[in-house]
Amino acid sequence: MRIPQIQALRAFAAILVVIYHAKLVSGGYIGVDIFYVISGYLITGLILRELENSGTLGLKTFYLRRIKRLLPASFFVLVVTGITAWIFYPSTMRAQLAKDIAAAGIYISNYLFASWQMDYQNLSAIPPVIVHYWSLAVEEQFYLVWPFIILMLYKRGGRKTVGIGVFTISSASFAWSHYLTTESPIWAFYSLPTRAWELGVGALLLYLPMKVKRSQIYIWVAIVLYLYGTIQFRDSTPFPGTAALIPVGATALAIANVKNWPGIINSLANLRSVQWLGEISYPLYLWHWPVLVIPDVYLGRPLNIVERLLCIVVSILLAYFTHRYVENPGRASILEAKRTYALLVMSIIVILVLAFTISKSTGDHFKINGRKSYSLKEILKKPIVYSDGCHVNYRETKSPSCTYGDIHSAQTIVLFGDSHAAQWFPALERIAQKRHYKLVSLTKSACPGPTVEIVEAGNYKNSDCFAWRNNTIKRIISMKPQAVIVSGFQHFEIPSRYLSSDQWWIEGMWKTSKALKGATSHLIYISDTPLPERNIPNCLVNNRIAECNGTQPSKALFNNDLKNIDPTQWLCGKVCPAVIDGHVVYRDASHLTVDMARTLSAKLDGALTRLGVFSVHSQANQTN
Repeated sequence: MRIPQIQALRAFAAILVVIYHAKLVSGGYIGVDIFYVISGYLITGLILRELENSGTLGLKTFYLRRIKRLLPASFFVLVVTGITAWIFYPSTMRAQLAKDIAAAGIYISNYLFASWQMDYQNLSAIPPVIVHYWSLAVEEQFYLVWPFIILMLYKRGGRKTVGIGVFTISSASFAWSHYLTTESPIWAFYSLPTRAWELGVGALLLYLPMKVKRSQIYIWVAIVLYLYGTIQFRDSTPFPGTAALIPVGATALAIANVKNWPGIINSLANLRSVQWLGEISYPLYLWHWPVLVIPDVYLGRPLNIVERLLCIVVSILLAYFTHRYVENPGRASILEAKRTYALLVMSIIVILVLAFTISKSTGDHFKINGRKSYSLKEILKKPIVYSDGCHVNYRETKSPSCTYGDIHSAQTIVLFGDSHAAQWFPALERIAQKRHYKLVSLTKSACPGPTVEIVEAGNYKNSDCFAWRNNTIKRIISMKPQAVIVSGFQHFEIPSRYLSSDQWWIEGMWKTSKALKGATSHLIYISDTPLPERNIPNCLVNNRIAECNGTQPSKALFNNDLKNIDPTQWLCGKVCPAVIDGHVVYRDASHLTVDMARTLSAKLDGALTRLGVFSVHSQANQTN
């Protein structure tokens, strides 16, 4: 028996996720949490009813129902998505595509995506086309272990013991989720142990006493909570953790009072269109992401609003046909257990064969306008400070020795800042080697040279960044270097207390220049490089170089205590091109390629000479 109100919640959850991925709302990812609470409520209710009616649980029947319910649509969409992406993706992107398809096909994609650091809340410019399958993996893992847990608890003490056990598991899961959201956000987001409490809350709704008074006001409270999460949550919101209490609590209120919804809400929930969306919510969730991503990749640019809306319409149509011709027939099929399990195994084999076949068609080289050939591997290569541990990452507060160039030289140059400082390392290393200077590279992810506070997201903590800066500045002061080169990415999300990003950045520059005052006679700031509107290698591999030149110059902000270099003049004319004199400029949607940085070493050397770091006489000798 279907409950219309829960069907409406399914429709609402699916639409939230779809419009989130279509970039129409900032917090629509809470739709996944709504699905989890609904699943916990329905599945646990089904299991308990069977236990109470028969005293046992038909595990074989349970798993057969789950397979027939979930497998046909997920397998069909995964195969069609894999083949379509294979056709439209350039060969340079197929290795990752194959890996993603295989991960989804073996039902542990949530853990594999977490280990590959695929941040669902901050999807890269080349987003995995089936990353949304992570939530299906969580549910499938839950379905695998939950019946055994409920059965074991029921045999030990009946319904009451089940309730105590579910409460204990949910409490432990929430505590773990809260801890990992701070310590390891990626794993907190993707793993079953940190999401189990959301399904557990749904299960605990079955234990609400019937005599407890239910009020119509609860659904209005739920709606307010949903609106708050949808509008106020951002990709930077630590999640799940305590933030997930908003959608989980709202869904619990909505389900607990499902018989007391006010007339106007019930009327909306019972609309044929809403019930229809609830019916197709599963295939809609499966289809919407690849429908949004594949055109994005093929066109080599972000979709505009009209294109995104069109993709939503296409997703709904595909969901309808999949529901009618794949999902429903699969669910209604009468197959013996052995044949059903055989189909499950065969589906996994087909997916793995597809992934293997896609991987064999991968390639590293591509041509721009049919002319010069480029290696994607070389374009994506990062400066050596990443691989040797000198570009420190999240949670680290001290840099290693990190000495390059002429390590025995008495004259030292220091590079200080975040990844937008580290992008200049190949240029400075070449200069240091040529001029026989020691180069000390002190860089850390998301910690610009200017002492700024940014909005915390993922593993980033301002406290770690400030501790690293303090340790690094003390080290620089003790070195007494010839010059300190400071730089940073100035496009982070800023705290709300600042009126403008200019104010925020200039204040940070003043703090850094004050802290380093007297440490060197040449405190130099390289202003931020232009910011591409899209991922440049992704754009170029699709042979649309004209569309790849939409990079925008970053505003050059300086103060009087810093000697200034503005690299924009080296990278932009009337436009900021993606390729300059045959050199690809950016390795992603932000950073210079190693090749481009080395190409700019002569210009940077000249700028440093003009600022007095090197003498003109020395430069003439180097030239001769």
